[in-house]
Amino acid sequence: MRIIARRILTDFSQNHADAKGALETWWLIAKKADWATPQDVKNQFPRASILADNRVVFDICGGNYRLIVKFNYEYRIGYVRFVGKHADYDAIDATRV
Repeated sequence: MRIIARRILTDFSQNHADAKGALETWWLIAKKADWATPQDVKNQFPRASILADNRVVFDICGGNYRLIVKFNYEYRIGYVRFVGKHADYDAIDATRV
């Protein structure tokens, strides 16, 4: 997968050092993946939540943080849409970011 906006992950990691390793691991796994369907993502990340409009929510650091990625499965691209604390996630509409 080609992951767009990795900088969002690195910038977030600079302010939340405890998330750095988990976000880096997620990115390494995602860039090597060949996800063609949401089920492919679920097979690799069983705790991920599949949302409308090809969005997937990943728990980072045991659920302390949330990562939302919008996928274009046909072209094997993932667009990082949001990364934040669980409380910040609760304040947004994950299907619209």
